[in-house]
Amino acid sequence: MAPPPFIIVAIDGGAASGKSSSSRTLSDRFNLLHVDTGSFYRAITAEMLRQGVRADDHRRLPPALAALRLTTRLAGRSAEMEINGRVAGDEIRSREVNEHVSHYAAVPELRAALLAYQRGLADFGRQHGFRGLVMEGRDIGSAIFPNADCRFFLHADPGERERRRAGQGLHDQIRERDRIDSSRKTSPLTCPPGATSIDTTHVSLEQVVELMAAAVAAKLIP
Repeated sequence: MAPPPFIIVAIDGGAASGKSSSSRTLSDRFNLLHVDTGSFYRAITAEMLRQGVRADDHRRLPPALAALRLTTRLAGRSAEMEINGRVAGDEIRSREVNEHVSHYAAVPELRAALLAYQRGLADFGRQHGFRGLVMEGRDIGSAIFPNADCRFFLHADPGERERRRAGQGLHDQIRERDRIDSSRKTSPLTCPPGATSIDTTHVSLEQVVELMAAAVAAKLIP
């Protein structure tokens, strides 16, 4: 009998488009390893700010990134990135990180440093007995796993996304981050050809999840 398939689900979209809620729900429903790549960029941003290394410091940033030791810790069904043995805390949601993360994420050396690490999480999921991997971010279906079994792109009106962030008690520069993320030269935020595009502005989380779940369930059938 053939072993059950291990599937990869890519969920891309801008801030507060519904990626985290839907990916975590799919993770729980189908026993998929959940990976929030946005938290990786936030954690590295917080670390670089702590070290006083600016995103536009082309002399100091590359060696600072090369010195980071990236490992993985499993927390429930989620993969948490450890930087030099430590998982970042609440500082990754601070106003300072929100204001700087898109600038660091636009640095090609940073994206290159995370590429192999993120792809390696598929093997991490297999080793820990998951049925697949659901990874959320901004370039998962276009750059990290362009051949993912399921690729989704979530989007919503910027005003609605700002209201969602405010409802979470968070300050986020939604429009400015969209501008930077969409215009960067390396792996810009875009809906990959062939991905399923979902406008979440006036759609409930339950409706979004059910649409995605039907596609995921079909891929899990041996």
